[in-house]
Amino acid sequence: MKAARLERYGVLALRDLEKPKPEPGERAVLVRVRATSLNAVDWYGFSGRPYIARPLMGLRNPRSASLGSDFAGVVEAIGENVREFAIGDAVFGCEGGAFAEYVVATKAVERKPANLSFEEAAAAPLAALTALQGLRDHARLRPGQRVLVNGASGGVGTFAVQIAKAMGADVDAVCSTRNSEQARLLGAEHVFDYTREDFTRRGLRYDVLFDNAGNRSWLSMRRVLTAKGVVILVGGPRRKRMLGPLGHVVRVRAASTLNGHKAVFFVAKPNRDDLAILRDLIEAGQVTPLIERRYDFAQIADALRAMSDGHARAKIVVSI
Repeated sequence: MKAARLERYGVLALRDLEKPKPEPGERAVLVRVRATSLNAVDWYGFSGRPYIARPLMGLRNPRSASLGSDFAGVVEAIGENVREFAIGDAVFGCEGGAFAEYVVATKAVERKPANLSFEEAAAAPLAALTALQGLRDHARLRPGQRVLVNGASGGVGTFAVQIAKAMGADVDAVCSTRNSEQARLLGAEHVFDYTREDFTRRGLRYDVLFDNAGNRSWLSMRRVLTAKGVVILVGGPRRKRMLGPLGHVVRVRAASTLNGHKAVFFVAKPNRDDLAILRDLIEAGQVTPLIERRYDFAQIADALRAMSDGHARAKIVVSI
């Protein structure tokens, strides 16, 4: 099979590898990947940034040559004791090494939403799981609460607006001029164009600030929180080579402890149950994956380079 391999930081090439298969006793399915999508974690691995993470990723060269997590495709083989799936089932999910023609999926795999193409389904898993788990598990979002999504474009941001709305919240959004109409169509009631106005100076208060941009200080974010408001830290500036978004996360979390507010940083945990929730939301028309750009598998390195500015409008998808 063909698989994208990270030969050194910034250099990704398609190589011929042996097709994987479920190990004896492993509850897993072999998926023929039809499409994958790109996430920020893939760009960090590809670029070798932030440098502070190099001891884990590899100082001079990457320790792991595999990249990718999102996939959508067709089950080609099933492992022992697998009863949930059959050969030929269309599925989607998360698994390391998904930038390949085949992937062995273990825990985070579920039937593909019936109303999506493989490319659309591949755009959903990790970004949508991040939005869902951030709002449900860490913000404890309840119907009727007010949510502000700072950074409402890109993969996670577009899902955060829709999922918050589906959970019964009143949702506002912060994005650039070119993405304002998109945010409104996704369900945002008021959209702040950050090139023209400062959302922290409007006197509005929110129960949840879903911070997908990482471009505001704690003092400014605190101005928009209710007394028990919480900040969910998801994204941050990519261009800072040494610390990346980690500097912002550390500063905000440290400052938040001084006045009783809560700031949470987390890493999404892909699992089948949450994928099923996302599938149901998608099939009900409450959540729709958005695709900004599509690439062929041979162009996957170009697709990763296109993420470098951190200003995506939606997801980047690669057809395999």
